[in-house]
Amino acid sequence: MQEIKCPKCGEVFKVDESGYAAIVKQVRDEEFSKEIESRQIQFESEKNNALQIAKFEAEKELNEKLSKKEAEITDLKNKISSFNKDKEIEITKLLADKQAELTEKESKIAKLNNDITLTEKECQLREQTIKDKYEERLRFKDEEIERYKDFKAKLSTKMLGETLEQHCELSFEQLRATGFKSAYFGKDNDAKTGSKGDYIYRDYDLNGNELISIMFEMKNEADTTSTKKKNTDFLKELNKDRTEKKCEYAVLVSMLEPESELYNGGIVDMSHYYEKMYVIRPQFFIPMITILRNAALNSLEYKQELELVRSQNIDVSNFEAAMNDFKDKFSKNYELASKKFKTAIEEIDKTIDHLQKTKEALLSSENNLRLANNKAEDLSIKKLTKNNPTMQAKFEALKLPKKK
Repeated sequence: MQEIKCPKCGEVFKVDESGYAAIVKQVRDEEFSKEIESRQIQFESEKNNALQIAKFEAEKELNEKLSKKEAEITDLKNKISSFNKDKEIEITKLLADKQAELTEKESKIAKLNNDITLTEKECQLREQTIKDKYEERLRFKDEEIERYKDFKAKLSTKMLGETLEQHCELSFEQLRATGFKSAYFGKDNDAKTGSKGDYIYRDYDLNGNELISIMFEMKNEADTTSTKKKNTDFLKELNKDRTEKKCEYAVLVSMLEPESELYNGGIVDMSHYYEKMYVIRPQFFIPMITILRNAALNSLEYKQELELVRSQNIDVSNFEAAMNDFKDKFSKNYELASKKFKTAIEEIDKTIDHLQKTKEALLSSENNLRLANNKAEDLSIKKLTKNNPTMQAKFEALKLPKKK
């Protein structure tokens, strides 16, 4: 289908290939008619110039020849009187040839004029046929436009908005079973915070984790509305609703500003007003959800890969931390054990030294005892009483037998 903009009302409508070809042909026929008219004027001018030149040249040539012949006739009148008849015949023939040439040229011009006339009639007929068809199509389109305007004029502003909402809801429900089985799409009925959006879309992965959430607002406006709203008039409230309902994205589905090339061109990013916010026409409702959902799925895959890498890094970090903790504790235990071992060795050395001294003391005591023993064994009464007469007398007395 081709789009054509009406030069009168500025309405853009679509025509099929045959209609478009007919309009193009009409434009071409009009250009052809202008070309034929230009060519005809040019041809008429050239024809008149050619006729004038031909006549002038013929007259000039004829006059020259007549003058020459007359001079020759005058000069040779008496000498070539017998040739007068032949000369007259020759002149007559020459005039006849010239006349024939002129007649032929006039015949060709007449034929060309006739062809031009026929072509003009055919072009006019074709032009009228195309014009009739085009006017009929325009009438049909005008009637459709009037019916549409009458329909919208009968609707209230609320009904217009609900019509757009119903269109979006129907579009989603038609594809829910095929592409959005785990998604939620419903009206925002929670007005606890004082305002609410139109619809909320949420989608989840297989584990029930939320992938994406979108707050939708639908805006339409009757053509007869005196105060025309702009799309930017609704962005602040939409961002507020998105924030309060904890939605990641905000999308305004709008029929406002119908003549705007910006909004008619496709999906419009409004992140320079509020982050993750877009304005779209109704025909981009499903593509918008699909684009954001696919982006969320790709983001989830990257997050899972990143989480796996992070978990691997955490495992390595935990292993390194445990190893370092073991090294620190082992080092401290080794240091303590080393100190205690050194102290024990020192104590053992001290004990060995003390025992050695005790051993030496014991060995010295044993020697003294041996000497004492030897001395005790060598001790006798005789040695004890030597130089002691009293003790000798007593011992002697002890040795005498007792009397009975």
